Amino acid sequence: MSRRPGSPAREDSAPWYRQFWPWFLIVLPGSVVVAAFATLYIANRHADDLVVDEYYKDGLAINRQLAKQETARQRGYAARLTVTGDRIEVETDGIEGHANLRLQLSHPLEADRDFTVQLTRTGPAHYAADLPGAVASHWHWILDAGEDGGWRLDGSLQAGNFRGDDGG
Repeated sequence: MSRRPGSPAREDSAPWYRQFWPWFLIVLPGSVVVAAFATLYIANRHADDLVVDEYYKDGLAINRQLAKQETARQRGYAARLTVTGDRIEVETDGIEGHANLRLQLSHPLEADRDFTVQLTRTGPAHYAADLPGAVASHWHWILDAGEDGGWRLDGSLQAGNFRGDDGG
């Protein structure tokens, strides 16, 4: 429709909140704010555990860990871990005289999935325990005699360490 010269301009009779453009301009930045809060929630809820809170204490303890590993190497200690379903078996070389051993299994990224099991001797140089949770390859393990042990073995589970249904 063309307007005749001298005629008054057409006024919209609908209020602003019934117009399309104000809502269009409000929804765009509003959706960004909602997405930012969603991202913040996801980042805080599922944060990676890659950085240790007490890195200075852990740095000081590394020398004790290295000394325990060296003691195990000098004594000729070795261990082979096999996971079968929800059970872990450890075959040792050179480790004798312990009724129980402590095995710590840690997930490479998520510290809340870590756990420790007490291995019970099932035969000469053989230890076993039931696992409280599922493990997969690339999990880290530490084997020692507990607090009073002066040695430590460690490594990571590889695909060959698995048998049975896990398939690793």
